[in-house]
Amino acid sequence: MAATISKTDTITYREALHIALTEELERDPDVFLMGEDIGRYHGTFKVTAGLIEKFGERRVIDTPIVEPGFTGIAIGAAMVGLRPIVEMMTMSFSILALDQIINHAAKIHYMTDGQAKVPLVVRGPGGAAKQLSAQHTHCLEGWYAHCPGLKVVAPATVADAYGMLKTAIRDDNPVIFTENPGLYGIKGEIPNEADFTVPFGKAQILKEGKDVSLVGYSRMTLVNMEAAEKLADMGIDAEVVDVRSLAPLDSTTIYNSVKKTHRAVVVYEDWKFGGFGGELAARISEDCFDDLDAPVTRVGGLNVPTPYARVLELECIPDADAVVEAVKKLN
Repeated sequence: MAATISKTDTITYREALHIALTEELERDPDVFLMGEDIGRYHGTFKVTAGLIEKFGERRVIDTPIVEPGFTGIAIGAAMVGLRPIVEMMTMSFSILALDQIINHAAKIHYMTDGQAKVPLVVRGPGGAAKQLSAQHTHCLEGWYAHCPGLKVVAPATVADAYGMLKTAIRDDNPVIFTENPGLYGIKGEIPNEADFTVPFGKAQILKEGKDVSLVGYSRMTLVNMEAAEKLADMGIDAEVVDVRSLAPLDSTTIYNSVKKTHRAVVVYEDWKFGGFGGELAARISEDCFDDLDAPVTRVGGLNVPTPYARVLELECIPDADAVVEAVKKLN
């Protein structure tokens, strides 16, 4: 699969994750994988395809359907020096392991006065795929970013998926690494460098503009890019800010963009009410108040359990047209 693909090839987001996992398993014997169906079944989204054949059952571990149990085992393994990577079949299932993640992984370093570390990665698909219904389409990155002690990242591009996963695996802190299912098939390139990584806490500008800042992360970054193209046809020059790292958060790049454009629309797939986009909007409003020519606007998911019916599901998820309409309403 992806491990045989050259870094000079155009690859998918899924393949970039696969290559990153392969390289880190080869680089560090303390790295191992745990999760449901990640071995013989190769994972629900096939990110771990072929890894059990290459590295064996001691380093690619198929677990029972007990998220609190195998997450707790991974935390213990991390505390004694290993570097576990836990794949959640969907990040919605990480809700079952919230006590382990929030009350233990996030707090152990603090509560032991720095004597213990938890170099743990919890990764998996977060957000809407296609008709996975209400229990499998949660965007939980805002929940985790709310908790001190966790690092939370949501890469939107192929290169970032590759580089940020490698950064996560090497980090001595617990990292929540969320992958929107809608990104697995997108294509791009990864740098042909021996040890390429992408640092946390650094947003990026994917498109320069002067009229409005479109701020988002994960798949909504691509939605913002599409919206920017539509706005260009209307004579509106939008700048696209890819947050990519929620915790730590790079406020400076966001603020500099808003100070240039004087308008901001924050776009996120999570439920609009109480979602992480509200934090971004509040920070912009507080710290860039004198630079704003219009109120900060949010475009978020509808506050309903995601329906199974495709036509209704699409109504719940922000798209480029919704972003365009929000921009048009700015004074």
